Amino acid sequence: MYVVTAAPVAILLCVVTMLGWGSWANTQKLAGREHWRFELYYWDYALGVLLCAVLFGLTLGSRGPVGPGLFENLSQGAGGSMGYALASGALFNLSNILLVVAIDRAGMAVAFPVGVGLALVIGTIGSYVDTPKGNALLLFAGVALILTAMAVSSLAHRRLPRSSQAGRHGTLFAVLAGCLMGFFYPQLARSISPEFVTQPIAPGMLTPYAALLLFGVGLVASNVVINTVFLRVGGLSYADYFRGSARVHATGLAGGAIWMIALELNIIASGVAGPAVSYALGQGAALVASLWGIFIWKEFRAAPAGTGKLLALMILGYLAGIVAIGAATL
Repeated sequence: MYVVTAAPVAILLCVVTMLGWGSWANTQKLAGREHWRFELYYWDYALGVLLCAVLFGLTLGSRGPVGPGLFENLSQGAGGSMGYALASGALFNLSNILLVVAIDRAGMAVAFPVGVGLALVIGTIGSYVDTPKGNALLLFAGVALILTAMAVSSLAHRRLPRSSQAGRHGTLFAVLAGCLMGFFYPQLARSISPEFVTQPIAPGMLTPYAALLLFGVGLVASNVVINTVFLRVGGLSYADYFRGSARVHATGLAGGAIWMIALELNIIASGVAGPAVSYALGQGAALVASLWGIFIWKEFRAAPAGTGKLLALMILGYLAGIVAIGAATL
C-alpha cells in the first residue's frame, strides 16, 4: 500500500483535506439550484463516497512496498476492527445528513463553523486521548481559537434579518451534527493499525484503505435506513430520485467523491502527523466553507453594518487555530 513518511507531505495532504471537506457542500448548493431536494442529493453523495473508497482500495491500497494488500488485509481483519470501521461509517452518515439539513436551512457560512467546529473539538480530544501524538499545548491552543471562531460565527448569524425559525432550526441541526460527527474519526482510527507506516500491521487490525472501504460500506448500508426516514418525512419517494437528470446525479456523486478523497488523504497523513493533528487540521474545512458561503454564495449580503467585522474576526480565529494545529506536528 502507499504511505507517507515525511511530515511536510503529511501537512500538505491535511491542507488538501481541508480544501476538499470545505468545498464538497458547493455541490449541494448547485443541486439545490435545480430544485433537487437534499434527501435526493444525499443518495448520490453516499454512492460517490463508496465508489471512491473502492477505487482507492484497488489502486493505492493494493500496490506499494508497505503492508498487505487490500484483500489480504480484509481476510485477516478481526471482527472488532471491522465493526469499528463499519460503525464509523454509519455514525458519520447520520451526522452528515444532519449537517446537510443545516446547510439547507442556515447556509454554509453558519452550518460549517458550528457543526464542523464542534466536531473538530470533540474529535481532536478523542483522537488525542487514544493516540497522544504532537505538541499538546499548540494543538489545544488551536482548538480553543477555533471554538472562539465558532462563537463569533453564531453572533454574526444572529444579525441576519431572516435569522428566524429556519435559521434557528439550521443552527440546532448543526449542533446535533457536530456532536455526532466528533466521534466518527476516533472510532475509525481504532480500526486502523496505529503504526502502519513504520511497523507491520497489528494482528486483526486494518490498513487505512481496508478500513475506509468498510467505512464506505457502513455509510451506504446505514443510508438505506436513515435517508429513507428523511425521504418519507419530506414527502418524497425513491421514484423521485430516478426522475433526476444525469447532471444533477453527477453533481451529488462528485460531492461524495470530493469528501472521500479528502478523508483518504487525511487518514494516510495521520500515519505521520497522528490522528488528532491530522483530523484537527483537516477540519479547518469550516474556514474554507465559510469563505465560500460569504464571498461566493453571499449568505450575509442582507446583514447590517458591522457584521463584516465579526466575520473577519471569525476568519482570523480559524486561521490562527489552523496555524497552531499545523505547528503542533513540527
